[in-house]
Amino acid sequence: MKLPSLNIGELIAKVPIIQGGMGVGVSGARLAAAVANEGGIGVISGVQIGYKEDDFRVDNKSANIRALKREIKRAKDLSPNGIIGVNFLVAMENYKEMVKAAVEEKVNLIISGAGLPKSLPDLIKGSKTKIAPIVSSAKAATLISKLWDRKYNYAPDMVIVEGPKAGGHLGFSISELGAIQNIDLVKIINEVKESLKPFKEKYQKDIPVVVAGGIFDGEDIAKYIKAGADGVQMGTRFVATDECEAHINFKEAYINAEKGDIELIKSPVGMPGRAINNDFVKKTKIGSIPVKKCYNCISGCSPKDIPYCITDALVRAVNGDVENGLIFSGSNAYKLDKIVSVHQLMKELVEESSAKLNTI
Repeated sequence: MKLPSLNIGELIAKVPIIQGGMGVGVSGARLAAAVANEGGIGVISGVQIGYKEDDFRVDNKSANIRALKREIKRAKDLSPNGIIGVNFLVAMENYKEMVKAAVEEKVNLIISGAGLPKSLPDLIKGSKTKIAPIVSSAKAATLISKLWDRKYNYAPDMVIVEGPKAGGHLGFSISELGAIQNIDLVKIINEVKESLKPFKEKYQKDIPVVVAGGIFDGEDIAKYIKAGADGVQMGTRFVATDECEAHINFKEAYINAEKGDIELIKSPVGMPGRAINNDFVKKTKIGSIPVKKCYNCISGCSPKDIPYCITDALVRAVNGDVENGLIFSGSNAYKLDKIVSVHQLMKELVEESSAKLNTI
């Protein structure tokens, strides 16, 4: 069996690997372009993307829109023939403005999670930009598909099913994550595929289903392709690459992590998250860390009620302060032992998965 391409309408990725969006600043234009140049889909994280801008603390929204447009242009310049996407959290306060800015720059794909992107079809109207919600169940896939169908006469261009082993914010409750062995990701994939059949038929289009969360090597890729997934989304592996623009300390935190260092945390966003244990995480277990500056970045976030400012925590980490920052990571980060180029990584993943597809 040959490793299939990932087809999203007229967008065809020769390699069915999407590099996951990782914020703040972990997946930028350079990484996304490198993945796209290898035949995969490169994704820029749109979360607080303007953190390097001079006016980030005083005019957060303008800084983010300016930086987003620049990063998309940069990625497209570096990979003129590649597929470039952006990942946005639905919970972002400036969600609509950021989506519109990405569409203006003719980004190929918008991936949206941390909530259901109810208004997304309206925001990309008249463009060629494809849209993909991130879900954790067939129930969520059905809900968003029915809503888009009823309100916008639109079906998802792709659906990403994110399992419980992912990094960052997770679409499962703490109790579900505590019984992670009971969550069958293959079963969820097939349930999601079944739930999408009526919409595929109505709109006469294929809706690829991509799996994410804990995908680490070629064997994992082959396993899920064989199980019915059309592709995979991977984040953790791409952190330990030359092209990832996170500080070297951030990358080394992944490489130096042991299995027991990766744990669940409480996020101010209201969803559980997975991160590498450090001084910051230990402090959050004892009590709250005072919020000195509010960026108004997350809808419904109140500085007086949250345990810490997630923006400050993520920015500190990506800039290299890995003891006082929040280091989101997937459950398999401890398996990393070296930093490689994106070319080396993609070549390895393609060769491994192609070989495994013929043996599994």
